[in-house]
Amino acid sequence: MQIIPVVDVLDGIAVRAVRGERSRYQPLESQLCSGCDPVAIAQALLDYSAASVLYVADLDGIMRGAPQLATLTRLMRELPGIDLWLDAGFSDSACARAVIAQLHGTGATVTPVFGSESLRADTVCDVPGNSILSLDQRHDVPLGEPAFWTDTSHWPSRLIVMSLDRVGSFSGPDLAAIATIRQRAGNERTIVGAGGVRHVDDLHAAQAAGADAWLIASALHDRRIPATTQASNPLQR
Repeated sequence: MQIIPVVDVLDGIAVRAVRGERSRYQPLESQLCSGCDPVAIAQALLDYSAASVLYVADLDGIMRGAPQLATLTRLMRELPGIDLWLDAGFSDSACARAVIAQLHGTGATVTPVFGSESLRADTVCDVPGNSILSLDQRHDVPLGEPAFWTDTSHWPSRLIVMSLDRVGSFSGPDLAAIATIRQRAGNERTIVGAGGVRHVDDLHAAQAAGADAWLIASALHDRRIPATTQASNPLQR
């Protein structure tokens, strides 16, 4: 099981995501480092988890359609060689290309994450194969066009199962959702879970349910998962 650290950025600072209630997010306080500078937070997470992949949720992009290009550029320049998975509220592939084009030359690789909550309803066939589709849900209700969840023929090779109401809640991962998507996706796709992890036992349970990796922030910041347990293997089953 690979851990992928997460940085949520709002108005240029790192914030703590709790249950997807974005209007209530507060500046991040972490046991890994002081302050809420996104670069310092990202570096601390990467060091603690021995990760080479970083997930960034650009909340300005997701909520307001205004990606934080200056902050993203700084993150990428300060973290060369990182594979940055970026969710900036992309409504279609053209939107993602326009944002990523402005980040070229910064040293990091950007992989767009298309959230079902943000994608236009007519873009189920428009998600590039080398990108990531995030199947977003809240309280077990799928967000966005239902076909994003049901039409497996257009799923890319990597999927995120995002349970927003469990993010930062320490309520446990949604193992049923992981198992369902694994069954639909088959064994060739990579399944990444998000939300609810409390400790290492949750990661073992998630792996048994079919997850290859998990997006984690709060459990790392609070040291609920010791650094010595982090996996450094590439994303594969």
